[in-house]
Amino acid sequence: MFDENMKKVLEFYNKGLALYREKKFKEGIEEFEKVLQIKPDDGPSVLYIQRCKDYIHNPPPENWDGVYVMKTK
Repeated sequence: MFDENMKKVLEFYNKGLALYREKKFKEGIEEFEKVLQIKPDDGPSVLYIQRCKDYIHNPPPENWDGVYVMKTK
């Protein structure tokens, strides 16, 4: 079963993901950073922080469906 830390990680991650999908990238970063304070090696949170930063600098189109399109390999 999950301990309290894992419950917090899931709570922050899910909130960050919801904010990401709502195009609230700065707020999403804050939630993913809370995950990293508890679990510094959380790869998905690191990935979503980078994607949020990318979208802050290059916003997605108005009809964006939440899917990240890689620009390079």
